[in-house]
Amino acid sequence: MKKTSKDGSTLEISTFWDVLQTLLIPVWPKDRTVVNGQSIGDAWPLTTLETQSTTASKNQSSNIQPFHKLTQWLAYSLMVPFQRILGLQWTGTDSLTALPEYRNGGLFVDMGVLTLKSESLNKGLESSGSNLPMYKAGDDVIVEWRAMTLVLVDKLYAIVLDKMDGAKLSMAQLLEAGTWKSGREVAAKKRPETKSSPIIIESDGTVF
Repeated sequence: MKKTSKDGSTLEISTFWDVLQTLLIPVWPKDRTVVNGQSIGDAWPLTTLETQSTTASKNQSSNIQPFHKLTQWLAYSLMVPFQRILGLQWTGTDSLTALPEYRNGGLFVDMGVLTLKSESLNKGLESSGSNLPMYKAGDDVIVEWRAMTLVLVDKLYAIVLDKMDGAKLSMAQLLEAGTWKSGREVAAKKRPETKSSPIIIESDGTVF
């Protein structure tokens, strides 16, 4: 692990991230997004990015929206013992993002901040055969939902920090005690029998 101070009291998060990616990328299913012959895990093609890319800038990854939710969750979790047990501090933590998953994203849908387009909603309802729409993890609607969740959590984080009156709050704390908890509570009120997300993801469990 790369240390960024002479006394060895700080660690660089980008080095830790490289280690996690090197170790974990090979375990992802081989039928996922592939770039240069390598499966890249929780990163998905998105039609919107394809149409926005210029001809000159297009490459194998220009239409891919990365998330790496489970790997980032692991990074957030493992940072804690380094701080609390070893007394080390991290630098570059701002490079980690929010975690785009059903509790965070479901909160914004349940609160009416995000809504599905009519065509997408109808397709999802047809797929599920129930009153909740369902999509595959790689469908554009899910990738867009997760991408918008990232943007909205970032905006929410800035608002919450502004109201903390100088108290420090990490992104991980906002996620665990804020959007995750709120997402579960709102889901339980709206769907007490299942407590499920307002959007169902057909997945093998390696994304969420």
